[in-house]
Amino acid sequence: MTSLRITRTPRARIRGLGVATAAAGLLVSLLAAGPATATPDPGDSSAPGSVSAQQAAEARSAIQSGEIPGVDEIVHSKNIEHLVNIPKDALPGTNSDLAFQGKYAFAGNYDGFRIFDISNPRAPRTVAQVLCPGSQNDISVSGNLVFLSTDSSRSDNSCASTTQPATEKSSWEGMKIFDISDITNPRYVAAVETSCGSHTHTLVPKRKDVYVYVSSYSPNVAFPDCQPPHDGISVIKVPRKAPEKAAIVNFPVLFPGEGPDGGGNPGGPTNPGVSKTTGCHDITVLPGKDLAAGACMGDGILFDIADPQNPKVIDQVQDNVNFAFWHSATFNQRADKVVFTDELGGGGAATCNAVVGPNRGADGIYDIVGKGKKRKLVFRSYFKIPRHQADTENCVAHNGSLIPVKGKDLMVQAWYQGGVSVWDFTDSAKPKEIAYFERGPLSATTMSTGGAWSAYYYNGHIYSNDIAKGFDVLKISDRRTDPAKRIRMDGLNVQTQPDYFDDFDR
Repeated sequence: MTSLRITRTPRARIRGLGVATAAAGLLVSLLAAGPATATPDPGDSSAPGSVSAQQAAEARSAIQSGEIPGVDEIVHSKNIEHLVNIPKDALPGTNSDLAFQGKYAFAGNYDGFRIFDISNPRAPRTVAQVLCPGSQNDISVSGNLVFLSTDSSRSDNSCASTTQPATEKSSWEGMKIFDISDITNPRYVAAVETSCGSHTHTLVPKRKDVYVYVSSYSPNVAFPDCQPPHDGISVIKVPRKAPEKAAIVNFPVLFPGEGPDGGGNPGGPTNPGVSKTTGCHDITVLPGKDLAAGACMGDGILFDIADPQNPKVIDQVQDNVNFAFWHSATFNQRADKVVFTDELGGGGAATCNAVVGPNRGADGIYDIVGKGKKRKLVFRSYFKIPRHQADTENCVAHNGSLIPVKGKDLMVQAWYQGGVSVWDFTDSAKPKEIAYFERGPLSATTMSTGGAWSAYYYNGHIYSNDIAKGFDVLKISDRRTDPAKRIRMDGLNVQTQPDYFDDFDR
């Protein structure tokens, strides 16, 4: 066990949240695995970037004054306990998303995925590491199947593939499927190529089959397998008992319109600083309500999935003042709100500072008003973490999940090097942070990409996959969130939101 470190208390940057003593991460013994032989795709590694001499000086000054934590220093609110950190092992690439089933956590990495036994959250144990490069390896699990997204141009669909230009017709991108009947030895069983690859995906389970909504974007006339307009999503049907028969069954157009670009947000120069909509980045579904929300670059959408093979858009909204890139969506439990995130800067920029302000690179809270096909998304407010970060820290709103407490809308969320935030949006117009955990910058002189990619609540604990530092487990102890500890789930894919209380009552 490493020694205990006492952290300093950041001052001016924190509003109303105490800082507790930070226990150093407990390094548990890991199963040995062979060394990774693959190299992440260009741009996938946490390569240092340049900052000005003035920005570097300001970062050093802020550290010295206590306004921000020191390099790698851990700070957190008094209601958060850092239980453990598990560093990267055989997979050196960028850590990405998380999924859960039973006592296991499935952690994506640009070089493959890792499976942890989390039956003891204070000492997670690695049970498998799978080398299968293909950014960003967005991950989900259902029954005996693991689903993995490949959104980088590869030489073929194997786990031994290498990078290859998207301009070559033979290049492959899409969905990979693994059988985990033997959890210690996942078996690659199927692959489905999809238009423009698979940046993220969302599962819609339907008894004997699993439908997969594949989100991808940025077509180019020079890419044979990613031609404009790319104004919809790929729908894959996967028979549970015969996953090798998985196939695309539809490509519903979500942004119909005239011309080569479809009917989504045109972006600049019409809307300066806003992403042109050429597909979706991420989709969250509520199967129990036959409802889905899509974060689609320049647009947020609400749609009906009663027929999962043929989703129908109900409402479409834009924010051409403060949203640059609609990144992800989260429903509240009552399905009368959606939180959309804006990934300003693409996750590689310093946007949690006074210059950018509180309304950009933030969450947008929308109420769902009306019924049925007449439902509308109505903007209420923005939420952004109340702690400024250094200009050497990439920080922006990213992946999070609900914390299931009846009568409350509580969420835990990753903010890259802004750390992990727990916040309350029960009052849509007045969201507020109630807890946080973060590390100081990776560097006080250069921009290095890192921080929490995902932060999710599962069976009483918060799990975070840090891009650079590894797998973190946190425990929150607060009267506002404590009732969630009674909710025990059999599994969780955050983009396939459960009805926490109905599932629990059953």
